[in-house]
Amino acid sequence: MTTDDNHFMRLAIKEAEKAFEANEVPIGALIVSQNQIISRGYNQTQLLNDATAHAEIIALTSAFAFLNSKYLKDCTLYVTVEPCAMCAGALRWAQLRRIVFGAYEPKCGFSIYEPSILHPKTEIIGGIEEASCASLMTAFFKNKR
Repeated sequence: MTTDDNHFMRLAIKEAEKAFEANEVPIGALIVSQNQIISRGYNQTQLLNDATAHAEIIALTSAFAFLNSKYLKDCTLYVTVEPCAMCAGALRWAQLRRIVFGAYEPKCGFSIYEPSILHPKTEIIGGIEEASCASLMTAFFKNKR
């Protein structure tokens, strides 16, 4: 973990807040290359009527276009909640150098699967700004019940 991890996670939280305001599950993501944000995303499944429009997928698509590459080997994904299996599969193929997430997702996060879905060379760091990430999710679902 670096101090940059906290900084970029706070920016990913701002993306999650956009999702919250749009009545989407509040997950935000961004991809960083050489300390520069190259893409951002937040959940847009309701807006796009697309169950695959997760924050990570949106950020990946933009990053591929930005770098004109199908691999993101020198990039870090910052995402506010542990990615699901679908996103983890896409992240595997993207071959990111690092994945940094905030809140753990014990019900459907990638870490419940063994062996790991992620690329074996990808460094995983969880729990960055965890309380802030988790509280946004808790507030969202509390309003739904």
